[in-house]
Amino acid sequence: MAANNKEKRTIIVGTRQSALALTQTGQVIDELKRISEQHGFDYAFEIRKIVTKGDQILDVTLSKVGGKGLFVKEIEQALLDGEIDMAVHSMKDMPYELPEGLMNGAVPKRVDPRDCLIMKQGGSLADLPHGAKVGTSSLRRSCQLKNLRPDLVVESIRGNIDSRIRKLETEGYDAVVLAAAGLNRMGWENRISAFLPEDVSVPAVGQGALGIECRENDEQIRGLLDLFNDGETAYAVRAERSFLGALNGGCQIPIGAHAVVRKGADGTLEGAELTLTGIVGSADGEVLLKEIKTGSDPEALGKEVAAALIARGADRILAEIGG
Repeated sequence: MAANNKEKRTIIVGTRQSALALTQTGQVIDELKRISEQHGFDYAFEIRKIVTKGDQILDVTLSKVGGKGLFVKEIEQALLDGEIDMAVHSMKDMPYELPEGLMNGAVPKRVDPRDCLIMKQGGSLADLPHGAKVGTSSLRRSCQLKNLRPDLVVESIRGNIDSRIRKLETEGYDAVVLAAAGLNRMGWENRISAFLPEDVSVPAVGQGALGIECRENDEQIRGLLDLFNDGETAYAVRAERSFLGALNGGCQIPIGAHAVVRKGADGTLEGAELTLTGIVGSADGEVLLKEIKTGSDPEALGKEVAAALIARGADRILAEIGG
């Protein structure tokens, strides 16, 4: 799909107003400017900050706030109302089903999808003493940590990245768990004490990736975003999101999935295969179900891994949690 390069246009980009959201939106705009110049498009860009429900409620755990799309609904409404032309989301915040008339126009190249520890002392998960106090905003992370280390006291911690890190000192945490991607995008990699490998903490669906959402009928924006899309990342994320959709899950329940791409013999996605790891766990960490399967059709693979977990009781676990 070719973008119209003859018409001057200011593209309004919607985003949450946290430092991380604004930073990653700025990085997206910088890349879109480069692409626009390369292809002779006459586009300018403007950021529009939008407050979401998830940003307004900071004294309650996300799982208790309830509902899907806590960090995207208000932004999507602005898209539907024509107040903005595209939106930059962390892919892990995006529900499987998008509102009618909206689409994911691009999935840029993914950065590190792993979870990581920011610790007061020590350099690994094993260094945390018995009964250490660990903060996380995610039931998925809490579930996996409790399953591996039942001795840990895992407590809910909300707020932006820097405020959560500050709570190591102000609220007596021994460690906090964050997405490495956010620290990467902020240039704060040096704050990471240890990465949690996938066999310890399976990432959230789409973690490390961004979703650039737009209106289906906006041909100019779709043409521009098509040039920004990373095929390999999009291929992997499709499998992860298919898994999420099959479980009817959201980002507030203990669901995780990560797909790894093995390219075809010619080094392209032609003949490529995906290995998808999916988990569903109980909030207390006592039950943690995991399935790993390989396939070439992202949507079919996501559904297959979800079906295998449902056969083992994942649907009952999610029903109890409220998924």
